[in-house]
Amino acid sequence: MKDAVSIERPAVSAYTVPADAPEADGTFAWDATTIVVVEITAGDATGTGWTYAPASTAALVDEQLGPVVTGLDALDIPAAHDALTKAVRNTGRPAAACAISAVDIALWDLKARLVELPLVRLLGAARDEVPVYGSGGFTTYHDTHLAAQLNGWVHGQHIPRVKIKVGEGRGRAAARDVSRVRTARHVIGPRAELYVDADGGYTRKQAVRVGRALAEHGVGWFEEPVASDDLRGLALVRDALACDVAAGEYGHDLPYFARMIPSVDCLQVDATRCGGLTEWLRAAALAQAHGLEVSAHCAPHAHAAVAACVPNLRHIEWFHDHVRIESMFFAGALDPTGGVVRPDGGIGHGLELRTGDVEEFRVA
Repeated sequence: MKDAVSIERPAVSAYTVPADAPEADGTFAWDATTIVVVEITAGDATGTGWTYAPASTAALVDEQLGPVVTGLDALDIPAAHDALTKAVRNTGRPAAACAISAVDIALWDLKARLVELPLVRLLGAARDEVPVYGSGGFTTYHDTHLAAQLNGWVHGQHIPRVKIKVGEGRGRAAARDVSRVRTARHVIGPRAELYVDADGGYTRKQAVRVGRALAEHGVGWFEEPVASDDLRGLALVRDALACDVAAGEYGHDLPYFARMIPSVDCLQVDATRCGGLTEWLRAAALAQAHGLEVSAHCAPHAHAAVAACVPNLRHIEWFHDHVRIESMFFAGALDPTGGVVRPDGGIGHGLELRTGDVEEFRVA
């Protein structure tokens, strides 16, 4: 173990990357995604973290969080995380959670590099392989586009589980939702697992009706059938359907997940939103105490190592937008062929920022 080293002032940048096609889910549409990257140096090592959030998040990191961690011991992440949390009292934890997350992920990468270990070894592995599921299938895709994406995952990369978006137009296109699920099942065949994500687009009873129709096509995972803040509605849908109901991606702190747990079959946790790897591990432990598995939401390369370190993991989301961006921005991207990734390459999380290659997308 190396001697304690002080954290230098973090560097932060933001990049906006256009989508490769128009994208939408049940309640939102977008044509670009912004990634905010934090780099933290201590001694002769630099750790990198990131979040997907507005470019203004970079200013929050620079103005409020950077000064807080500067000079702290890079090996004492719990102390740094506590300081970050206290620093945003007046800003509000929900508004600052993505910024805290990016800093915390960078701190864990930094610590692993200082002690010259893969992050998964620093945390302590519970498994060698992390299951993934292909995620995309946006409501803006026509059937040919949808089929090509699903084919690429299931028959190209041999990922045996996939998810598509439903709830189009806030539930006003339920017939097309069912039709697209039918198409998806035809493309992937009878053996692959099929998931759907309504992004809160349905009302309670509508979600039950649609869920029963989707059961005919073997849908086993129904994500956010109603708004994630409607905990009673989530529980109602969960109890009415045979498929698993999942939610939690908007969780920003541990109390949020404590409230969510009684309403879902699987708890989703996003390290780029909840407060980083520190809070992700706490949420996973909380879920395990209640007999639930966790699934990592989006940002697959931010989750691969930490996901390998909890016994109650179900899988991580191989989300189309973030896979594309992380492959562009970082050397060392993982290969999901076979439906799993192995986060044991190199020290830290194993990724290196391609600074010069992505400068054209920089916005802050």
